[in-house]
Amino acid sequence: MDLKISPQTVQLETARKLRAAIMTGHFKPGERLVETSLCEQLGVSRTSLRETLRMLAAEKLIVMTPNRGPSVAIISWEEADQIYHVRAILEGEMAALAAKRVKDTDVEEMHAALKHFEDAVAASDTLIRLSATTDFYEVIIRCSNNHIIGDLIHGLHARINFLRSRTMASPGRPRHSIREMTALYEAIAARDVRGARAAAVAHVQAARDEAHHVYQQSARAA
Repeated sequence: MDLKISPQTVQLETARKLRAAIMTGHFKPGERLVETSLCEQLGVSRTSLRETLRMLAAEKLIVMTPNRGPSVAIISWEEADQIYHVRAILEGEMAALAAKRVKDTDVEEMHAALKHFEDAVAASDTLIRLSATTDFYEVIIRCSNNHIIGDLIHGLHARINFLRSRTMASPGRPRHSIREMTALYEAIAARDVRGARAAAVAHVQAARDEAHHVYQQSARAA
């Protein structure tokens, strides 16, 4: 058995940890990322780090600026609002399609992910909340059987999670999310196409409204 860690594995693990540090606010929007310091903190070579930075730049979590180097991306409210707008369109259609095709085993997977999310909310674990939410939506993406919608949502995934991490930090928001995701789960489980679409759009709209509030608070504090 070959137990050696490949360079690819190191790169993926480095990306996972750096992505998590951005999601949890360890590195703030606009903060410059110093390569020598990151190499020391992560325990990786500069080559591995630079590959990771290119990966996160493709996800639009960081920006590479000439003569300044990498820094954490700043998502303006205008961009965030557009992301929520696109999410509502895509996720509404995706949920409607999923309600037509969902199987009992898919319903069980969604229920498990939702329970995982509830446990993470109770434990105030940001990363597990994001992971459970991803698992929940991955089932819906698969059930929709629309690979184009899936590709588009996956392309927005890092920025969606970045925004989620900000809204989920608001007092009370995680509990509201549980209710909204439960409504979505119940509609899909009942094969209610119209209800699934409405629940998906309502969840995105509620997240959008909370994000707007967070952005306004940040602007006042600046």
